[in-house]
Parts: sequence; C-alpha cells; structure tokens
Amino acid sequence: HFTKAAPGQAAALGKALMVPDPKSPMPDHFVVLRHQEGDDWDYAVIQHLGPKVTIDAAATPPNPGRDLRAWHDDTFATGPSWAEVSKLLAGGGGSTGPVFSVGVHRTVPGHRDQLQKALSQAGAASTSKVQPATVLLQHVEGGDWTFLAITRYNSWQDLAADRAAAASDGAGWNDIRQHASFHRDTIADRVFPK
Repeated sequence: HFTKAAPGQAAALGKALMVPDPKSPMPDHFVVLRHQEGDDWDYAVIQHLGPKVTIDAAATPPNPGRDLRAWHDDTFATGPSWAEVSKLLAGGGGSTGPVFSVGVHRTVPGHRDQLQKALSQAGAASTSKVQPATVLLQHVEGGDWTFLAITRYNSWQDLAADRAAAASDGAGWNDIRQHASFHRDTIADRVFPK
C-alpha cells in the first residue's frame, strides 16, 4: 500500500509501519520504502500475504497508524516468490544504502502483454554498466495501476549512472511509453528492513 502521513506525523507513521502485525499470516515478510522525490505518498509498504488471502468483513480494531495517516491506497498484487522479492529489495547498498525507483504503470487497452514485456526488459538494452534489480508486481484488486515496478540501485551513484545512460540512449523508454497510458515514478529509500 501507499500512504501519506498527516501533517507533522511522517516520522511517527514511519515507526508505526515498521512494526510487524502479529495477526498477519507472515508478519515479518514486508518492506517499507520512504518517498524521496516524485509522487505524493510518504511510504510504500510491500507486504507478503502468501498465495491465498481471506478478508474478514467484520469491523477491524483501530491500528496504531490510523490517526497518523492523511490517506492510504491498498492494492492486492501478484509477483515473484517472497524469497526472490526480499533478496532483490533487501540487498545492496553503499555507505548510504540502496536507492529505489518505484513506478506504477497503467496499460493502453489491449497492450498488457507488451507493457509487461517492456517493463521486464527495461534497462536490458541500456549502455549503462549498472545492473539494477527489478521486481515487477501485477495488479489484482485495488489501485488504478496495472504494474508496479520496483528497481533497486546499490547507491545514488548507480541510480545517476543508469539514468544518464538511459537519457542518452533511450533504452526501453519509447517501448514503455508506447504501451503505457499512465505512469508515476518515485525515488525512495528503504527504512525497513535496515
């Protein structure tokens, strides 16, 4: 989910989001990313719920972050195994830690397969020597996007080198724009796990 803190509550919300939910089927299977530049959210939380989820329609008790948020946007998505996701999102980092590009994309009608292929291959044709790790999640129910692409760079320097190479050679840019009717990109850092 993406969430925006109420005014003055960003630090407190961040702390609340880093506390595992003991009622979750896999309470320690989550990553919290913090906005640096881009879209209007403060945190993105990727929570692994397993292969099947049941939602209880009964009223849920208040959670510690409820009064700290201005809004949140939840989406159920599918993707690679948790072992692969956690390896890709938790690895890397220089002295400042890894940096992430978080992109949501909506397809042009009839272009879902093409956009998925373009996002999966993004960066493959780049002249950059940087080899970022990417996790691609597919919307099941919730937000107004089709794909969520999370790319991990080992450092700000790697992000800059990759973006400079992409700007000069257009690697994948035209292909993605041909099949995406909408996208938002955000630069983020990881606050959990450290």
